[in-house]
Amino acid sequence: MSARIAIAQINATVGDFSGNRARIVEFARRAREQNADLLLTPELALCGYPPEDLLLRDDFCSACDSELTVLAGELPDIAVLVGHPEQRDGQRYNAATLISGGRRVATYYKQRLPSYEVFDEERYFDSGDAACVLTLNGLRCGVNICADVWEAGAADLAREAGADVLLVLNASPYHIGKRERRTEVLRQRISSTGLPVVYANLAGGQDELVFDGGSFVLDSRGTLCCQLPQFEEALGIVDFVDGEPQSTTIVTPPCQEAEIYQALVLGVRDYLGKNGFPGALIGLSGGIDSALTLCVAVDALGADKVRAVMMPSPYTAELSLSEAREMVRLLGVRYDEIAIEPAMRTLAGMLEAQFAGLPADTTEENLQARIRGMILMALSNKTGSLVLTTGNKSEMAVGYCTLYGDMAGGFAVIKDIVKTLVYRISRWRNTCSQVIPERIISRPPSAELKPDQTDQDSLPPYAVLDAIVEAYMEKDLSPRQIIAQGFAEADVRRVVHLLKISEYKRRQAPVGIRVTQRGFGKDWRYPITNRYRDPY
Repeated sequence: MSARIAIAQINATVGDFSGNRARIVEFARRAREQNADLLLTPELALCGYPPEDLLLRDDFCSACDSELTVLAGELPDIAVLVGHPEQRDGQRYNAATLISGGRRVATYYKQRLPSYEVFDEERYFDSGDAACVLTLNGLRCGVNICADVWEAGAADLAREAGADVLLVLNASPYHIGKRERRTEVLRQRISSTGLPVVYANLAGGQDELVFDGGSFVLDSRGTLCCQLPQFEEALGIVDFVDGEPQSTTIVTPPCQEAEIYQALVLGVRDYLGKNGFPGALIGLSGGIDSALTLCVAVDALGADKVRAVMMPSPYTAELSLSEAREMVRLLGVRYDEIAIEPAMRTLAGMLEAQFAGLPADTTEENLQARIRGMILMALSNKTGSLVLTTGNKSEMAVGYCTLYGDMAGGFAVIKDIVKTLVYRISRWRNTCSQVIPERIISRPPSAELKPDQTDQDSLPPYAVLDAIVEAYMEKDLSPRQIIAQGFAEADVRRVVHLLKISEYKRRQAPVGIRVTQRGFGKDWRYPITNRYRDPY
């Protein structure tokens, strides 16, 4: 009883049926050249994941079914297990179909439909309830789809139906710690079923989600036999002998900072590439956030597709200018300086009568940010390039950002990266090549909207702020629990208050890459109008 199984870790694009079909055919050809008996694709590989409300359109599902028929006629002489949606008898399923010899041989319907975090599958799909076991050279292969293996039940049904191995199609999005969590969960399934597992995961960016690949194979003892790279397409080949997978290539995973950085790079590359933007525009400030964003953009797109714009005001330090100039020299991107003082004077004159008798405050500071946002959007309109915003998660949490100013843009690269993590990732990036000047990293952070300003004039130290945000927003701890961990009550009250009153800003922020288990996106659904007050 021996079989060779191939894993197609592909980058599918939602709605690109012909492109996704061509990718599957190409991977099937390569797998057949290596004498594989079966190719396993990711979840919904034919239509891309997640299709969201496209699934509510009958024409979308019909088009996908037609493409599956075309795919069956194009595949080489190899069995292929394809992920796709299927409408049948008035119901819609998240399905996996075995194609062999040009025809559909068997179909499995996903049994566990997640509706938590970024998932909303109960909105779109009906649940399957039956096992599906395929025979491959005497090896009996049970089929599961993603969430099926995150709890007991579906895998047990496959074992009871006679499976010798479990094939799992996945579209499992990345967040910090997800790779380790997947293997932990699969070892739990192996412990209860005794079945080896072949886990095929999607790789690519889709709006705020990044799918990191990292497909793997575990034997019946839970030992890792194969590990594919993260954040790129790959073809894996594993041989089964007497029902057990044989050891093959195991790619060493990167450190956490490198893993997050690769997720950002892939997210930017696919968001701009799949949506047809010719390049990226970034407003530099001489600070760490825009510096990291610029690095990610260059590594994702190439220096020739990135343009940096510095827009100094009378409050911009010479250090900011000199370090921005040095960084763009090191990265080799186009760089322009556009002073905003003339626009500041014009607006001050236009509003002088309206502001008469009122003291200067954040209004004048926000005007500077909005002038910069207007300039960047004008350049974006003229060139077609997308403005990448540079705000981090700490700022998004407490509203330390300006609507229609530094929030203006099309994609928020570090939206889910807290400030302390921005520094960690920046220092790691410099170990690859020294492109962020040290003085950008070491200087106190400042918005530079008034003389001698620093972020800590308005906020707690970032180490404190980030820890409170993580506890309240990501872990759902109460203020009372956070204070019990040793944080000052005044700091907790301040951060939670700012977080609550900033919801209206976050709703208007551009979509951004998710790297934590809970970002300000699909998995954060708090009402703007909200009078609930946490007990202290």
